[in-house]
Amino acid sequence: MFRTALRNVLVHKARLLMTVLAVMLGVAFVSGTLVFTSTISDASQASSRKGFDNVDVVIKPSDNTQSTPGARSPLDHKLLDKAAGVPGAASATGTVSGFTAIADKSGKLIGEGFSTDGSNYFPGADGKDARYPMRDGAAPKSADQFALDAHTADRGGYKVGDTVRISVDGPVREQKLTGIFTTGDGTVAAGGSLALFDTATAQKMFGMPGAFSEIDIKAAPGTSQTALKDAVEKILPKQGATATTGKQLVDEQAKFIATSMDGMKNALLAFAGVALFVGTFIIANTFTMLVAQRTKELALLRAVGASRRQITRSVLIEALVVGTVAAVTGLLAGIGIAAALRALVGATGAQVPDGPLVISPSTILISLLVGTVVTVLAAWLPGRRAAKIPPIAAMNSVHATATTKSLMVRNTIGALFAGAGTAAVLTATGMSYSGSTRAIMGVGVGLLLIGVLVLTPLLSRPLIALATPVLRLFGISGVLARQNAVRYPRRTAATASALMIGLMLITGMTAVAGSAQQAIDKMATASLKADYMVSMASRTPLSPDVAEKLASTDEVTASSPLRNSPSRIGTTTEFLTGVNGKDFGKLTQLDFSEGALGTLSGDRAVVDDSTAKEKGWHTGSRLPVTFEDGKRGTLTIGGVYQRNQIIHGIILDNATLAPHQKHITDMQVMVKTKDGATAASKDKLVTALGKNPAITVADKKDVSGDIAKTITLMLNMLYGLLAMTVIVAVLGVINTLAMSVFERAQEIGMLRAIGLDRRGIKQMVRLESLVISLFGGVLGIGLGVFFAWATGELIKATGQLSTYETVLPWGRMGLFLALAAVVGVLAALWPARRAAKLNMLQAIKAE
Repeated sequence: MFRTALRNVLVHKARLLMTVLAVMLGVAFVSGTLVFTSTISDASQASSRKGFDNVDVVIKPSDNTQSTPGARSPLDHKLLDKAAGVPGAASATGTVSGFTAIADKSGKLIGEGFSTDGSNYFPGADGKDARYPMRDGAAPKSADQFALDAHTADRGGYKVGDTVRISVDGPVREQKLTGIFTTGDGTVAAGGSLALFDTATAQKMFGMPGAFSEIDIKAAPGTSQTALKDAVEKILPKQGATATTGKQLVDEQAKFIATSMDGMKNALLAFAGVALFVGTFIIANTFTMLVAQRTKELALLRAVGASRRQITRSVLIEALVVGTVAAVTGLLAGIGIAAALRALVGATGAQVPDGPLVISPSTILISLLVGTVVTVLAAWLPGRRAAKIPPIAAMNSVHATATTKSLMVRNTIGALFAGAGTAAVLTATGMSYSGSTRAIMGVGVGLLLIGVLVLTPLLSRPLIALATPVLRLFGISGVLARQNAVRYPRRTAATASALMIGLMLITGMTAVAGSAQQAIDKMATASLKADYMVSMASRTPLSPDVAEKLASTDEVTASSPLRNSPSRIGTTTEFLTGVNGKDFGKLTQLDFSEGALGTLSGDRAVVDDSTAKEKGWHTGSRLPVTFEDGKRGTLTIGGVYQRNQIIHGIILDNATLAPHQKHITDMQVMVKTKDGATAASKDKLVTALGKNPAITVADKKDVSGDIAKTITLMLNMLYGLLAMTVIVAVLGVINTLAMSVFERAQEIGMLRAIGLDRRGIKQMVRLESLVISLFGGVLGIGLGVFFAWATGELIKATGQLSTYETVLPWGRMGLFLALAAVVGVLAALWPARRAAKLNMLQAIKAE
């Protein structure tokens, strides 16, 4: 039986090709994902370890130092001197860092806001900082000088002696470039930038005069990191600072890098998983048709003594061989995909740390297991059907058809699953949001999908019948196409299901994403009267000079900075938001459930409804508060407003908050202009701010778009998923039609003999493919709409998007249906041509 199985694979290798390709695609994306993420992760970790080569112990402020009102960083020059004198310490380096935007020669920001850093050059006894060897020029020594990493200098076209526009907290500074250095800093290696200043200048620029962000200590020869850490801990203040070994930091960084890669890895593996899931329909369909075409052969094997178990095993061996071939080729293709992805990421401008491709044993094992297991499992049911072929079937060529009982059982099971799933989904939409609600919704979606997949053969007849009037326009070819599509409903269902799943996912997510985007747009429009929100590109604090500059601009009619300051109310730390009380009402339009905005001044404050409910506050509540500087006061709640993504928290007048802030900084500035949000108004604001590359001036559309970035990114990733699913679905349709043409060779020969020309044969096959694809498209879009509605109800139950309403993307849904039609037409090209080329006499004689 083993030799028989191998012979069948070799004999039917052309028919199994599409199955191999479908499985290979899924395995390739699995192995490619694992190799790519492992390669990037290992290279990033190696780069990170290099950055800690000269660091054995690090002193950092404790986590609660920055959030404690009145707290001051304990990492000052006095502690630095103590650290340098600790027994076993060879040297101690004080580091201060923060956001630093570098403009290119056209005034645009180099790099991304989140990865443009600045730090201090800390020379040792020899006058050099070993961390940053100078390639050109010299280190900065005065407040108007700075040094720049070589990669950023090359990107900006800068050389030593140039004057460069930079920004740290808002205002533009012009600094003389005195040095260009090389560095193994992981941020720079990943495409970021690094600027260096002398220590005193950096401390002042980053709002830490006389203090450091961290102190790095190098151990003397013969001193272990653990011993040095123990010695350092003896000089630390009782509160506010912690010591960590370099090894611990390397391990934490490695863990962070691995965790950050998990998101990408899981997303890519999800794509591969869907492709493999869709591929199972192709595998099952292929083996089902092979079994049907070999009815007499299998019956003869039964007649000469083969048991049912041997027949099943024979089919599964064929599947194992196919799966193994697909898994091996998929693994090799995946390695190529990983190499291509790394090159592609590098071509986009992002710097990928150097390192070899990492092909771990686990990657090889997982790829091989995935390919073989998926193929064998998908072939199990066709194998069982093969074992049920009676020996008497060898006497004729009639394929074993499904009995009425089996169809009734299948439809009953499908109806029960679909009914239970629909009931669970509807129940979840009527419940208040909780973990159990999500669980019920998930179970309901799964049951409904299974039910529809089981019922698809039953649904194929009435849905395909709807196309009858259109098909009749194509004459006998259209009539035959419809009859062929419904002749084997299980086969049609399995072929259409691959496309159905892809379109279901993309339709549902497109509807949810579009509805969420509209809800965010409504929220931005409803809560903001301001024309613009001004902020740093890095989302770091703005200098108060920016708000003052905007307020003094003729174009501006009202403005308000938004300031955050930690405070203690009762036993918990709460952040207070300071605003310009006089103009705040002109810039916002908040929905109040209690009280009103009124005029914010003195001790009067307003709070969002979520915070008020959590704390038990209401209009008139008096809150004893300890401000940032340690002084105490009382705030009176004047109103409770509806929280949204843009404005939330405890809001009071800046005139009340500012006297208690040690360092006044703004998170954003709201601005209203004379002419509204126009291109001219925006240009005037940008010009007034000195065309600063570090500052963004965003209108309402930009604000909502920024909030919805995650949704857009997810949707784009899902379009990538759709592309993969479509490729696999095309392979499935091609495979089914090609095998169907082989199976119907005699029938096609007879049609040719009685007058149907080659053009008519091609048209018949194309229309059959088109009908099957549109059937899958209609089902997928219908399910996607239902799931989008259910997800929308769940989103509304969370209370996070009160303006959410399900909006159907009719235009895109039409595009998706057109895509299904295109899939059908393209998939039929080769099978239709093959059918038209059949020799009618040989086909008539075919058995």
